[in-house]
Order: sequence, then structure tokens, then C-alpha cells
Amino acid sequence: MIELKDLSKIYRTDTVETTALNNINLSIPKGSFVAIKGPSGCGKTTLLNILGLMDRPSTGEVLLEGIAAGNMNEKERNRMRRSKIGFLFQKFNLIASLTVFENVELPLLYQKVDSATRKSKVTALLKQLGLEGRMNHYPHQLSGGQQQRVGLARCVINDPELILADEPTGNLDSKHGEEVMQLLCDLHQDGRTIVMVTHNDSYASYASEIISLSDGEIVE
Repeated sequence: MIELKDLSKIYRTDTVETTALNNINLSIPKGSFVAIKGPSGCGKTTLLNILGLMDRPSTGEVLLEGIAAGNMNEKERNRMRRSKIGFLFQKFNLIASLTVFENVELPLLYQKVDSATRKSKVTALLKQLGLEGRMNHYPHQLSGGQQQRVGLARCVINDPELILADEPTGNLDSKHGEEVMQLLCDLHQDGRTIVMVTHNDSYASYASEIISLSDGEIVE
């Protein structure tokens, strides 16, 4: 599903040049669960942002389902993000002024899904995640674990084939962290491809493959 060829990312200012990723070569098959781990500043999130088409490499090539990301214009990149990729963030990134229902509904609005279908899909998914009693609550009225479940619902409401999770348990206690990991495992069992960034060895062990980064390079 994903192939990276000789990929590097360099950040430059007037006085400093920082190599975030250096000559990454990687293939991620469809339906796999991959954990990317390493110390802070090793390039994990930069790599995830490039996989999610939110950033571009300095050199090298990114192929998503055989399509070269470098050949896509911004409209095509946006369409790929909306239809193929779901994002799960460490800090939840819920919109404070929207209810739980409205936060999860938002990707369907961008896809111009009709109102009845939106209501049916959002309601069914929130019920599946045990959030049916929280649909009209606002993010500040939820626990951290509940907010992350809302984030996960928003992530998968468009049925993405690829889920990119950036430290999805980073702001949760161990109990809620285990709950989120189990939900990710369930999605993997349903056939989704999952790429998760983590610094936690215990959570990395849920994945079928672990990739270790150090100083922008794959070391294991």
C-alpha cells in the first residue's frame, strides 16, 4: 500500500540545516499494522506527516497504492486524504465549539454526504464505541479516553483504508490507553492498514511489525 524510495526530509533556515529523515526505504503492505518507534526528535512524526500527504519530502519518492504523491497537485492530495486516509492524534484535535456528534460528522460534510446518511452513520458508530449517551456533549465535558474514542470515530467515519495514528495513547492513562489500542487492533482485524507512531514498547508490541528510527534513519 505504501512504498518509500530514498526518502529524505531536510529543514533549512538561514543558518541551520537539520536532517529529519535520511534515505528512508520502506514498504508497508496493505492490511498490515506497523509501529514506528524511537526517541523524541528522531523523525517519527515527520515521517507520518509525509505518509499522510501533509508534508512533502525534500528528496525521494512516496507511492500510495502505486500512485506517486509527488505527481499529485494539491486538489488530488486533498482528495486522497479525504477518501483514503484517517488521522488519529495524540491531543485529540476535537473542535471545542462542536458537539461529539458534530465532530464525528464533519468529514462526511466535506464529502457532501446527505443528512440522513450522516445521521445514520454517525449514530451507529458512536453507539459501537459506547458513546451514544455523549452525542450532544462538548469535548470539555468528556474524559480523555472518551475524547480519544471520539477522535477515533472521526478518523474512521469515512471508512479509510489507511489509518495514521500519532502517539494515540500519549495523553491517556494505562487503562484508556489499552482501550484505544484494542480498538486499533479491531480495525486492523477488519482489514485496515495502520501505521502508528509511539515511544511506548508495550503499545508497539500490538503491531505486526516494528520499525525503529534514530536520527532520521531506520536502524531496525
